Amino acid sequence: MAQNVFRSGFLVRAAHTLLTWAITLTLFLHNTDLRQCEERGELLLPVLFICLVVLSVLLYFAVSLMDPGFVLSDTVKSSQDLAEEMESMVETSAPRLRRCGYCLLQQPMRAKHCQTCKRCVRRFDHHCPWIENCVGERNHRWFVVYLLVQLLALLWAFHIALSGISPRDTWELWFRSNSFLLASLVLVGVFSLVVLLLLGCHFYLVSINCTTWEFMSRHRISYLKHRDSEHSPFDRGVFCNLWDFFCICRTVVWE
Repeated sequence: MAQNVFRSGFLVRAAHTLLTWAITLTLFLHNTDLRQCEERGELLLPVLFICLVVLSVLLYFAVSLMDPGFVLSDTVKSSQDLAEEMESMVETSAPRLRRCGYCLLQQPMRAKHCQTCKRCVRRFDHHCPWIENCVGERNHRWFVVYLLVQLLALLWAFHIALSGISPRDTWELWFRSNSFLLASLVLVGVFSLVVLLLLGCHFYLVSINCTTWEFMSRHRISYLKHRDSEHSPFDRGVFCNLWDFFCICRTVVWE
């Protein structure tokens, strides 16, 4: 039972939610700019901050629970037909005839089998352990939006936590009075750096229409490893790539 709960991602999602609200509560309980605005009756900034935190949590669960673009079962074939097709694939090595060696489904171009999810994902980018889900064709854009909102919330929280650090007569008193805020600062600072790096990497890859898997494993991917140029064959220019990624919601036949 415990193993099934862990595999479902319950513990990871619960940890994310608890940590988010624990840091938020710490910012409100200490003498930060947020607390001072609340005491003066100026509720605009506290309400905006809470709305941003709630939005980041909702996006987290949306990306975490969303179907990333799992490849559905194809036409059922007899074992003899399947064996003949696998043999022909070895001989011709045509990308459009790829069949997954794990789930035995026909893989569209840019799809990959995820060992953790045990399913093939269209336009596979990577499996993210923090959301306990794959990032693929259907949730990749929402993953990038989530990173952007999360970064804004983290940077704002970092500024609020800094405003609450108060001076004391001795180092011991200073550390005791600010210990929770200091812990929040460290966590928020580390997460901000990680999210910033992730967001930068994903924006770059999106701008050239390339996935993390294709960028990291180019030498092992059948439709990329024999190309002379490092240029992505799916690149249509920065503007078109960004437009297609954020504004076009449809399944693309990359072949």
